[in-house]
Amino acid sequence: MTRCALKYRVSLALAQSLLAALAFTLLATMPVAAQVFPNKPLRVVVPQPPGGGFDFVGRLLADRLSKPLAQPVVVENRPGSGTLIGTDAVAKAAPDGYTLLVGSVSNLAINPGLYRNLPYDSLRDFEPVGLAVAYSYTLMARKDLPFNSLKDLVAHAKTNSGKLTYASAGNGSGQHVLAAALWHLAGVELVHVPYRGAQAAYQDLLGGRVDVFFDLSPTARVQVDAGNVKALAVSGSARLAAHPGVPTITETGVAALELESWFGLFMPAKTPADVAAQLRTELAKVIAAPDVIDIFRKAGGRPLALNLAETRALVKRDVDRWTKLTRDLDIRPE
Repeated sequence: MTRCALKYRVSLALAQSLLAALAFTLLATMPVAAQVFPNKPLRVVVPQPPGGGFDFVGRLLADRLSKPLAQPVVVENRPGSGTLIGTDAVAKAAPDGYTLLVGSVSNLAINPGLYRNLPYDSLRDFEPVGLAVAYSYTLMARKDLPFNSLKDLVAHAKTNSGKLTYASAGNGSGQHVLAAALWHLAGVELVHVPYRGAQAAYQDLLGGRVDVFFDLSPTARVQVDAGNVKALAVSGSARLAAHPGVPTITETGVAALELESWFGLFMPAKTPADVAAQLRTELAKVIAAPDVIDIFRKAGGRPLALNLAETRALVKRDVDRWTKLTRDLDIRPE
């Protein structure tokens, strides 16, 4: 072999080695979002302890998403400061699609009005994956209260200011904010009696020591069906199938007020478009599954089937409306 040929072969081998090393380096440093998604487990952050609406929805959706995504979807309960700790953790998580949040009216629409220095922005820091279900609230009265309608109760309160009491699961809770907004719009004054959780509020409502209490309709249904309390109104846009004789707040003519506590999954803003699209597609299939719809309905919920534009509009509407109402009423957390 001539010296020139040998030199050519050595140069060719060296070039091939350099190209192989460069290709390996490029693959190793390729952004995760550009690789196949998902290639590791996902986590769904529930910003409250196990049990309750957040946890129920989060676990059902996580379980059903694991199969189409071909990866485990693990629920992580991150309670603390109401719903602030878990929600803020997702707002600051890497926007790669692997960390999702169970979002609701409570942590995304009501908190901005409650906390003057909220560490996250509900509209700027999150993008919806999809909303799955909405739950109404039911206004219950102790069974011996001499009023059988919200209209009669409000009429009495107008001439007996500060004589009636209403319970809540704590200052700044959904039960508190909804009730305070109702009394404000109706132009009456009731005395707020905050409790540490709904269970304690129920004890005093059933014992006749407090007059009325708003709670999520699936939970309230148990006491209404048992005849332990009287249902005066529901807060959603339509009557409930379980209690067709109970009017909506708007139907009573007392106030034009609606509130349903929707629940769904949210991801950090700036999640890559292809990852976001994949998550939305798979979640939409889960939400539309007949067995999932049946589970939500049996639990007293209203399954949702919204496109992305409708979802964004609903979230923005409630953030804007409840932020203003909460601040106008000067409601503060405990």
